[in-house]
Amino acid sequence: MLEYNLPRYLPSAQELPDSDETPVDNELQELIPGLLKAILLILWSERMDWFFGIDMGIYYYPDKPPIVPDGFLSLGVERFYDEELRPSYVLWDENVVPIFVLEVVSQNYRKEYTTKLAEYEALGVLYYVIYSSRRRRKPHLEVHKLVNGKYELQEGNPVWLPEIGLGIGCERGNYCGVTREWMYWYDEQGQRYLTPAEQVKQETQRAQQETQRAEVAEQRVQQLTEQLKALGIDPDNLD
Repeated sequence: MLEYNLPRYLPSAQELPDSDETPVDNELQELIPGLLKAILLILWSERMDWFFGIDMGIYYYPDKPPIVPDGFLSLGVERFYDEELRPSYVLWDENVVPIFVLEVVSQNYRKEYTTKLAEYEALGVLYYVIYSSRRRRKPHLEVHKLVNGKYELQEGNPVWLPEIGLGIGCERGNYCGVTREWMYWYDEQGQRYLTPAEQVKQETQRAQQETQRAEVAEQRVQQLTEQLKALGIDPDNLD
C-alpha cells in the first residue's frame, strides 16, 4: 500500500503517457518477461487478482516520469478494468505497489545495479530481480528481497518466493523456436512449470497415448472374439 504524501488532485491513467517512448535495445527484454506472463496465464487462469506488466510505465508521482521495468507483477489488483486494458500502472489508482519487478540487462547498461535498485527499494517493491546472461563470473540471476527497508541478495536457482507462491529461476530451454537460457516459474519443490507450447505438446502426447491404448484394447477384443468363434462359441450370446 502507498505510504507517502501525494497531491490532492491526481491525473488518471488515461491522462498520462502510456510509454516513455524509449525502445527496448534487446529482443530478450520483451521475450523473457513475455514467457513469464504466458506461464502465469496458464497457472492462474482462474484468478482475477493479479496483473503482469511488460515494458509498462509505473507512475508513483504525477510530476515525475514513470519507472519502466522490463516486467512487473502485482497481486491483489484487478486483472483488467475493461476491454481497453491498462495504458499504464498508476500507483494512486491501483493503491498496490508491485511485489515483483524484473530488469533484463542488455548491451546498454541501464543502471540496473545502482539507480534502479535504489528506486525500487524506496518504492517498497518486495522482490527486485535482475537477469543478465552476459555475466561470466557471477550468477546470471539475482533475486533481491526487501528486508527492513534494504535489499538482500537471495541464494539459489530457483529462488522460492513465498509471498507469491512461486519460485523464479533460469535454465536452458526452448521458447519461440530459440534454444537458450530462459527464465521460468517453479513450484516449491523446484520443479519448473511448463511453457504454453510444452503444455500443448504434453496434452497432445497424452491424447495420443490414450488413443493408442484404446486401439490396443479394441484389437485385443477383436482377437478374443475371433478365438471364441474358432471354438464354436458365439460371443454375442454369452450368458
